[in-house]
Order: sequence, then structure tokens, then C-alpha cells
Amino acid sequence: MIMLGLLTGVAGQPVKGLSNIVIVHGAFADASGWEAVFNILQAKGYKVTLVQNPLTSLEDDVAATERILDKQDGPTVLVGHSWGGAVITQAGVHSKVSSLVYVAAFVPQVGESGLDLIKTAAPAAENGILPPDEKGFVWYDKAKYHTGFAADISKEKAEFMYASQGPIAVKCFVTSLTQAAWKTKTSYAIVATEDKSINPDIERSMYKRAGSVVSELKGSHVIFMSNAKAVANIIETAAKAVEK
Repeated sequence: MIMLGLLTGVAGQPVKGLSNIVIVHGAFADASGWEAVFNILQAKGYKVTLVQNPLTSLEDDVAATERILDKQDGPTVLVGHSWGGAVITQAGVHSKVSSLVYVAAFVPQVGESGLDLIKTAAPAAENGILPPDEKGFVWYDKAKYHTGFAADISKEKAEFMYASQGPIAVKCFVTSLTQAAWKTKTSYAIVATEDKSINPDIERSMYKRAGSVVSELKGSHVIFMSNAKAVANIIETAAKAVEK
């Protein structure tokens, strides 16, 4: 039974020889939306940690991610959603990061900002990203949150996500990156084909430039919620590649 436990894993305990997984959420949300993916991966024996980004600057979000990476006990798969893709691109040069997984995420080049990427294609009519408020923070329009951000989850769940959203400082979007981890580390990427917050064509273009292993999944910007199993499987693919 002890040997069986080592081979199959026990929920909450890392399996010997397997990778750590660190997940970085995006703007207009927090880490709670990743609960289903967390449960799937943890049940398989992975040690999964979720970063709660302050969303106050690229530097602050990278620092929050690096604090978590410092605590990992071995090779780590670093996952980023949406704005979190910019964060893992900068933070992913960390020595413990073995590979990257982009989930409907930004993948900037050195010297490029999130805003630079957003401007490369017209936004969807459903997109509800509002102009910065008087304090320099950007929110998502309540009237468009369900259709523009999370169309394939329930209205009730979308309302919870809206109520718990993390507004993002506009300076996050206009800050250029100084590192691009995908240049030296293997990356996997998911196109959410029904995404109304980041144009799927932008996702495809970024992923192609980065040389990522690309999967396309039908779903909204919160594909990790509406198709948690498929997203978890892709993250596990990245982790198993690290094991080899």
C-alpha cells in the first residue's frame, strides 16, 4: 500500500518525481476560478500553488510570483492566464521554472507591453474592458462581464466572479517586458476559440511567434473553468515532459 501511494499519489501530497505547478491568474478575476483545475491536478499527486496577484504593476505581480517560485522544492511548470501570461513571461526566467503554459494569455516579446498586443486586432463587440478610473485602475463592465468574459459558465458563477474581480492598474498594461522566458524554455499554449476578451487571432499570432505547442479549445476567456479537465490535461502534459 505504501508503494502504491508513492506511485499513484495522495491528494495534497506531491508524487515522487513529479513537478510542481504554479498558476498565475489574470486581470478582472482572482485565483478562485482555478479551483476545478487545482482539484484535478492535486488528485493526481501534483503540488499546485496559486498566486494571488496584486495587479498593481508588472513588477509587483512578478515579485508575487517569484515569492511562490522560491518556495518550490524542484522543477516547476508555470501557468498563466490572460494578463498572467505577461507575468509568467517575465517571471519564468526563474531557475525553478522548467516550462510555461499560456491559457488564453498574453505572450509579449522583450520591449513589448500588453497594450501593444491588444492593439494588434479589433476588440469583440462583447469586450467590456473599461477605460481607467480616476485612480488609474481598469475594471470590466458589469453589463458585459458574462457575455464578454465568461459566456460559457452560469450567470450566477459569472456574477460571483464579477463581484470578486481584481481591478488592474493601467500601468500593468503599458509596461514593457525586459525578459521573455519563452525564448529559452518550452511553452504550451491554449487558444480559447470563443474568447471575447483577447481576440483568438492575437492568441494564435503570439503563440506562433513563441514557438509554443498549441492546443485550441472551444470556450470563452475562462476556458479553465468551462473546460477544466482539458486545461488540466495540457498542464499535465507539460509536467510529464519535465519528468522525462
